[in-house]
Amino acid sequence: MGYNAERIMTPEGNAHRERSEKIRIKQHTFMGTVWVGAWLFTIGFLHLGFWKGILAIVLWPYYLGLHFSSLAP
Repeated sequence: MGYNAERIMTPEGNAHRERSEKIRIKQHTFMGTVWVGAWLFTIGFLHLGFWKGILAIVLWPYYLGLHFSSLAP
């Protein structure tokens, strides 16, 4: 019996057949790449130090908003 199969018992008792299941794999590589690029841009553009760069993993939109809000009149 394979990894992608399930056993189905037929009315004859010990006779059985295997049915394959379809496995769908979704890749979200593009959005992950955009997120990493935005994070690296934030670190470089705002000249963040090491620990602020680590914190920017989650808070990079906050840091950009803080920077650009200080430029507004």
